[in-house]
Amino acid sequence: MSGRNSEETKGLTHLGSQGTDYETDYNPGVLETFLNKHPHNDYFVKFNCPEFTSLCPITGQPDFATITISYVPGEQMVESKSLKLYLFSFRNHGDFHEDCMNIIMKDLIALMHPKYIEVWGKFTPRGGISIDPYCNYGEPGTRWEEVAWERLKSHDLYPERVDNR
Repeated sequence: MSGRNSEETKGLTHLGSQGTDYETDYNPGVLETFLNKHPHNDYFVKFNCPEFTSLCPITGQPDFATITISYVPGEQMVESKSLKLYLFSFRNHGDFHEDCMNIIMKDLIALMHPKYIEVWGKFTPRGGISIDPYCNYGEPGTRWEEVAWERLKSHDLYPERVDNR
């Protein structure tokens, strides 16, 4: 299989750009996609962003998290540098942890229409408690809809929990 040609990559403006503009206000408009050359194969693409930052909507204090995004692509895939710029745009966005994760998931669904996607934020503790919101989506009417439900039902937010039987 040959590599990508210039026609397939012409819409990607961030990748390779020397003049990158790091927006600090929420902006889903920076997201870009490219065609999935393997839309009939079901496979996962996983992104880890260990430096996610947003703001508490009440106190304005910064919140830090590692964000994990896993998805099974359909026809379109998200370009990684645009995803990095998009996640960076949350820097001055004031929202609760749960809202940020759902916003990210919904923006990526609207952008690329994946077969399946999950977004998990592991936020650093503040005030002695951490919050780790998880959300997912499976394309309605497909097996991925059932996968999403099963994954949500069995999602273990605390794998380090000790069984005290």
